[in-house]
Amino acid sequence: MQQKILVILRTFSKLIVAAVCLALLAVTIAWMGGYFNDKIEPDRRDRKTEIADGQETDTIHEVIKPVIEEAVGTLRAASRTVISSRLMATVAEISVVAGQEVQQNDVLIRLDAAEYDRRLEQARQSLAAAQSTLEFSETEFQRAQRLLPQNAISQAEFDALSNRLLVAQAEQLRAKQMVAEAEVMLSYREIAAPKAGRIVDRFAELGDLVQPGSPLISMYDASSLRLETPITEQLATRLRVGQTLTAHIDAVKRDVTATIREIVPQADAASRSFLVKAAIEPAPDLYEGMFGRLRIDGGERRHLCLNTDALIRIGQLEYVDVQLPNGQIERRLVRTGTLGMPGRVEVLSGVQVGETIILRRGASNEVGGSNSTRGDAR
Repeated sequence: MQQKILVILRTFSKLIVAAVCLALLAVTIAWMGGYFNDKIEPDRRDRKTEIADGQETDTIHEVIKPVIEEAVGTLRAASRTVISSRLMATVAEISVVAGQEVQQNDVLIRLDAAEYDRRLEQARQSLAAAQSTLEFSETEFQRAQRLLPQNAISQAEFDALSNRLLVAQAEQLRAKQMVAEAEVMLSYREIAAPKAGRIVDRFAELGDLVQPGSPLISMYDASSLRLETPITEQLATRLRVGQTLTAHIDAVKRDVTATIREIVPQADAASRSFLVKAAIEPAPDLYEGMFGRLRIDGGERRHLCLNTDALIRIGQLEYVDVQLPNGQIERRLVRTGTLGMPGRVEVLSGVQVGETIILRRGASNEVGGSNSTRGDAR
């Protein structure tokens, strides 16, 4: 019996705790909802109609102006060279650093070619031996030619001497080619600039063992810089090879002349753009990889123009007072664009061309009971 009573008491206590929690939750929700705060009865306040007599006005008019589109791109060199070694040798001297200007045939790197010096000397010794053998074979053959008519030697001996002469001539020719090959290989110990340009970077240091084909220096021709820009389909169809445009280089804050050299005849499927390559005027302060903007004529655009003195700003919103044909004033929400000439701003929505607006030069206006001052849009 006592156990049953304990079970009932436990159940009853759990129900009490649950009820208290629900009550606290309800009170919290009511407090957050403002149930315990004083209420303000809703009311409607009609804005009094104003008459525009004697007030300064202006007219919304349409402006037609050219549109200049900007396409961003990167300066790249049309002529870029990566110089590598043809020998496996140790770097003995490096005479250039990154950013240095070099001329054609300037020596950039010298390699330690002692091994190739020895190979050349060996080839020359082989050539001397082959030359001596050839001279002896020629003398023997000439003597055999004199003895053969006198039957002093057999035909077989004559043929053997003739064959020995041919072998000596071949050995001399092979030795000459070995000398020429060794001289060519030795000439590779000096790595020279194939053309004038600017050193971008070097990938070897003094004492490094370089392999044939491994890159040592990268350089580009500074006079071949061009602005490579992806341009949308709509603008790319307006461009032609040879057309001259203006490009702005942000790093040097300067406009340069850009002449279109190539238009890659294939659009990128992801961006729907064509790659346009425009050559620019060479300058010592322009480098590969700089950011540039190519300015393209985008045709004409029509927009409405609004006097900035008519704007009334309330927080982030902008309004104007429009004078209706019956003389009354209607306040409208507008959306403005970019500033044009001094005192004028582009208006995107809210008014129509030919409508009359009220100018509020320094005046304070009230909308729905809130004070607002005219924002200076200029």
